[in-house]
Amino acid sequence: MPVVLGTAGHIDHGKTSLVKRLTGVDCDRLEEEKRRGITIELGFAQLGLPENRRLSIIDVPGHERFVRNMVAGAAGIDFVMLVIAADEGVMPQTREHLEICSLLGIKSGLVALTKIDRVDADLLELAREDIRAFLQGTFLEDAPVFPVSAHTGEGIETLIAELARMEKALAPERRSDLFRLPVDRVFTMRGHGTVVTGTMISGSIAVGDEVVLQPSGKTSKVRGLQSHGETVQLAPAGRRTAVNLQGLEVADVQRGEVLSRPGVLFPSLRWIVRLSCLPSSPRALRHRGEAHFHHGTREVQARLYFFDRDKLQPGETALCEVRFAEPMCGVFGDACVVRSFSPLRTGAGGVLVHPLGVTLRKRSPDYSRRLDLLASAAASADVREEEGRAEAEEARALAMLELAGTDGVSFAALCLAVNLESRRLDKMLQNLSAKGRASCFDKEERVFVGGVAEQALAEACLAFFSAFHQENPMKPGLSRGAATSGWGKGLAPKLVHFVLERLVRQGKLVAAGDVLHLPGHRVTLASDQSALRSKILSAHAEAGTAPPNMKDVLESLGVNAKEAAPVLKIMQDAGELVRVAEGIWYEGAALAGILGKAQGWFADHDNLDLAGLKDITGLSRKYLIALLEYFDREKITVRVGDKRLLRSSGK
Repeated sequence: MPVVLGTAGHIDHGKTSLVKRLTGVDCDRLEEEKRRGITIELGFAQLGLPENRRLSIIDVPGHERFVRNMVAGAAGIDFVMLVIAADEGVMPQTREHLEICSLLGIKSGLVALTKIDRVDADLLELAREDIRAFLQGTFLEDAPVFPVSAHTGEGIETLIAELARMEKALAPERRSDLFRLPVDRVFTMRGHGTVVTGTMISGSIAVGDEVVLQPSGKTSKVRGLQSHGETVQLAPAGRRTAVNLQGLEVADVQRGEVLSRPGVLFPSLRWIVRLSCLPSSPRALRHRGEAHFHHGTREVQARLYFFDRDKLQPGETALCEVRFAEPMCGVFGDACVVRSFSPLRTGAGGVLVHPLGVTLRKRSPDYSRRLDLLASAAASADVREEEGRAEAEEARALAMLELAGTDGVSFAALCLAVNLESRRLDKMLQNLSAKGRASCFDKEERVFVGGVAEQALAEACLAFFSAFHQENPMKPGLSRGAATSGWGKGLAPKLVHFVLERLVRQGKLVAAGDVLHLPGHRVTLASDQSALRSKILSAHAEAGTAPPNMKDVLESLGVNAKEAAPVLKIMQDAGELVRVAEGIWYEGAALAGILGKAQGWFADHDNLDLAGLKDITGLSRKYLIALLEYFDREKITVRVGDKRLLRSSGK
């Protein structure tokens, strides 16, 4: 895996001269840089090492006015070479650069004590002691110090040997499936068009790949690739890479944008960050205060919102919602730097906890729970050891799923929010699904809901059905459509369908066709309705095969059709009454008797007409026509002219 070294240190301490001595490359490429003798923009070189290995080097500016460029360069490095001049010692930007490296999560490095040709042995020893005292308590506390002179070459070979050792020993972790290249330069090459450069922090890219610039969303295709001046077909993570973009002008690309593949990064105006205020910060960070926010090669204005305090004092750490003036794209665990407006200096740094933003309302009953979930996710970023790492990653995934609630979260978004390679995340989600702690409710878009949210939805759904049955005891249940527009209002339709079907499979809901109801639900009648039912049934049973008109029955009982409708529906569903025609309802047993006689008629006859049915039943024309039409509707007979044939006879 390619390794990137970054320089850091005060202006005029010899960073660029040292890189030139090491690599032969002058990183001051701008005319203004050569005229003024200072580095303004980022410089890039590579150092050839034994075994055909290479070390990428990013040379950053040391002047305080260009610290923002230093941050952009430091964002992609694996270890740092802190450059301190022997004749000046530790200076303001030495301190700030080291703080920035620490805030960006850099853990390894060394110290180059430059310009030793300008001091005697006593001053050199004093410089060493000064450096050791300065580095106490920092990540470079035990780092080796190499006295060198870029002018005479003294100490250079020893320094190169140490750089080769560190390059070989370091094994930076970079995701292979998420291509991200923060753009630090954009320019035009004659005959090629627009070119962007940056340090590829993860993934890989090949000629011909579709790419997108985020957050602008402009799309392109990779026309060509170069890494350290060599044309390549494929560029891996950790390399300084130049990408020739097809169909875009220089004006279409902004420094600070991220080049990625389509559909993998999601711009957001809000992040949740675990922010640490430097002990050396001259003042606290204020709630609702404005700041310069640095992430990757991008700098935007932002406002800080703390959840549990009005100020973040020097030395303190807290969760913070950061609201941006422009959208940002990030991944869980990304490092960031906050610089104050006045004085303009580095004040804090942090780790990205939630790259998509999450709503927390202090008056909400689950506010504390959601805050705890974010704190748990933030803590999981600190687990570095292999033992316990998988558990921390699973806890982070569960936290992100629970924070998403009933909205659910897509697999692509989870890849960012959990920061796991897609294969590992896919396996984890399968395990969580088997345990009932996560479910994919949208197979096409791969959207997941956490077990906590799913359980809450299931309980709410069952409570909704219970309330419906209590309010509507004579209704058999709810159609799926009615359940969706009622209980499921405001939820994703696929999520509603998923919960309903799962409850049916679990036996907690019963499906009767399109109608759903609770297992124990039975249609019941009030005492007055039960009496009405008995009277209607009695009136029809007494009439036998010549039932009274239903309207007359209801009038005699003192009820209207609307009042009687629920009772009739229940009787009809139970088979006690059968509606044969408008106003003509048969008692079930009576109708079954007529049907039996009609089917018996066909044993000796080919067809049935009015006369034949009259012979069987002795009924009047009103009933005969209604019965024959009923037989046709129920597909017992088929009409041919004025006669009916029995369907089952095949005639």
